Amino acid sequence: MMRISVWHGDMSDEYLKTVTQLGADAIDCGRGDWFPGVKEQGYPDLDALLKIKKKVQSYGLEINRVTLPDITEAFMTDQEGAEVELENVCNALKVFAEAKVNMVRQRFAGDTFPERLSRSNMPHRGGYLSRSESAWQKHDLDPPPTSEKLNDWWSHFCRVYDQLVPLAEEHDIQIALHPSDTPLPDTPLGGIGFHRVIDAYPSKKVGYLYCCGTRSEAGGLPLVLDEVHNYGRKGRLFMIHLRNTRGSLATAGGFEEVLLDDGDMNMFKILVELKKVGFSGYLNPDHIPEIYGDTSGSYQGMAYSIGYMKALFAALAVL
Repeated sequence: MMRISVWHGDMSDEYLKTVTQLGADAIDCGRGDWFPGVKEQGYPDLDALLKIKKKVQSYGLEINRVTLPDITEAFMTDQEGAEVELENVCNALKVFAEAKVNMVRQRFAGDTFPERLSRSNMPHRGGYLSRSESAWQKHDLDPPPTSEKLNDWWSHFCRVYDQLVPLAEEHDIQIALHPSDTPLPDTPLGGIGFHRVIDAYPSKKVGYLYCCGTRSEAGGLPLVLDEVHNYGRKGRLFMIHLRNTRGSLATAGGFEEVLLDDGDMNMFKILVELKKVGFSGYLNPDHIPEIYGDTSGSYQGMAYSIGYMKALFAALAVL
């Protein structure tokens, strides 16, 4: 059965009560430094983590996914303190596993090329604003990273996964990888690099936080459906970011993010393909635009997105 997870917000009682009433099933923690202890000692404090988990569960929710401390530019370029970062992410994985959290994500510096894009907020239906990026509005750019630099990035990625994957197997926890966002050509975790990960690490504990929006930015709905089928039949889809877009880098040299019903993709077709490959995890309505009247966060946009997804689930159930 597919279910809905949302971002952790401020984890206040007000927030948890709101998302529970809206119909969310779980919480995702997307920042690597959010949990108590990370800024102080480099990895989460177990007692504090267990208190947060207990609070979340008191609302009938669960923690679906958390994020390990970031692997920064310091590690990826062999600066001072690099090995400490690696030690910290390993310790963090152990703490999350001890707290019975099922899934972690590891972020890596340098997996995107933001300097090669222009970003703005564009108006959509009724004037709501959301992210827009263009690869055509940047001029006089330095050359993209060389093959040597990209191979060096990959070698540093492997140094981290060489440590994390055995720990994940030992402690029975999944490592979910998000694609490069934005997926410009040769981004390390774009379509080609994304697949490279499961070739290098065939462990069933290694899989994807598959982002429909990010991958549609690369090639639209046909690409998303093909990749969902490819990774899903291999059992490598651990969770889904469900967001819709207009345009793509391939077709328009850019894209705009929109509400779930307001873009180029038919989101129901994605759910049908997920059902075909046996996916039964969480979907997160990622990057929700703020709707007119929102005063603290995107509550109205979240309510709309959760309701839309529940309608899709209901339609899917009768197939």
